[in-house]
Amino acid sequence: MTLPADIEFHEDIRLFIYRPSGLMDQASVSRAVSVLADHEAKLKEPFNRFSDTSAVDRVELNYQYVIQVSLYRVLTYADRPPVKSAILATDSTIGHYFQLHAIITEDSPINVRIFRERQDAAKWLGVPLERLVENSSRATDETGNQTKKDLLLRSDETST
Repeated sequence: MTLPADIEFHEDIRLFIYRPSGLMDQASVSRAVSVLADHEAKLKEPFNRFSDTSAVDRVELNYQYVIQVSLYRVLTYADRPPVKSAILATDSTIGHYFQLHAIITEDSPINVRIFRERQDAAKWLGVPLERLVENSSRATDETGNQTKKDLLLRSDETST
């Protein structure tokens, strides 16, 4: 599967990375959630998530949409093994949207935490810090094929 430019999957460390940039809106979030759901359906083993929102400069979301997406994620991931979803949110507006997401997913297998520092997210996820840095390593798709792409980071959340 060819991944969008702002999404990576690292098979070796079982990590789905979403790196939105520019505008974060409903279309971009929906696209990332769709790719995440596709990976969940195809892969047998659970995997963690990391969303790096540090390159987002505009947000056009609303709380109703965030609630819908969060409830969708809770329902579609209800009977699965626990996973971690780390979100790097240096902007307070983005942080508020993800805090709502974290509250809604609280009693689900999706453990969402929001971080202001990348190194704290890496430690919590149990992955090397350099793997969370843009273009730090080559990502692989679900078949283990390396995806070579320039990361023109767009927008979206990381969903869980």
